[in-house]
Amino acid sequence: MRAVYDGIIGLAIGDALGVPVEFKTRMEIAKNPVVAMRAYGTHNQPMGTWSDDTSLTLALLDSLASKGKIDYKDIMDRFSDWLLYSEYTANGDVFDVGNSTRAAIINYGQGRNPLECGGTSKYENGNGSLMRILPIAYYLSKNGNGTLESQMQIVHNISSLTHRHPISLIGCGIYINVAMKLLLDGKPLYQSVEQGIKEAYEYYKIKMSKYINAYHRLENLELFLCLSDSDIQSSGYVVDTLEAALWCLLKTDSYKTCVLKAVNLGDDADTVGAVAGGLAGIYYGIDNIPRDWIEVIAKREYIKKLSEKL
Repeated sequence: MRAVYDGIIGLAIGDALGVPVEFKTRMEIAKNPVVAMRAYGTHNQPMGTWSDDTSLTLALLDSLASKGKIDYKDIMDRFSDWLLYSEYTANGDVFDVGNSTRAAIINYGQGRNPLECGGTSKYENGNGSLMRILPIAYYLSKNGNGTLESQMQIVHNISSLTHRHPISLIGCGIYINVAMKLLLDGKPLYQSVEQGIKEAYEYYKIKMSKYINAYHRLENLELFLCLSDSDIQSSGYVVDTLEAALWCLLKTDSYKTCVLKAVNLGDDADTVGAVAGGLAGIYYGIDNIPRDWIEVIAKREYIKKLSEKL
């Protein structure tokens, strides 16, 4: 299995590349495409600064590594520490918080059961659980095979801490299943991704048939990859983010080209970069990530230490 650090630093770098151009349109970015790390921009942050995507990923990672098991209360305690006390931030600044994630943490603070904190409205299907869920792929891969049913239940529970609608649960399930194939199979990229999607898709056609159609474009991967840039959306909607990340991963042949393609799509650039970067980091490994990008990432040694702890 690939080292945990490969995927986590891959996610953080994709996030940091996208932070300066978050919310910019594709046309705006096309005038000055992202080709390397930048400083300032949208959030006026130093070069190498990552956002809530990485912060919440690290909070989940730290909980899994510290507790040695899944403890939903502990995870929500750490999410709360991030929002309220700036724990797990790049530079002590919480500058990018999703509305659904904030609401869920507030619900938890008011005494709600952790697994009932996430919103269930169809309008609460942002990418806030997808962007942080990657550590679960390592946890499930490390702690026995289990059944697909039991694995998906864990994924759904982790998503439900902030996002409980079935469309969000499905997006996380597809993503983690793909990540686990990349971690464990050792097969060519396309084959692993196709198998991961197909297995998850067949599961959801039975278990969540009412909602799986939201991801219908992923059912035929060959046709999906025929889509042009203009057919791919990079909004904060969980379906758009997952599609964009997988499309970038499969339309490129290196970590660098994958994450640059992702952030240059614009809009929710940091999250698309993070979601794509996590998978690309797993597949290509640390040696394929530009060294100069790693060196400017905020708290990279801390990220490495947490990853090794798991």
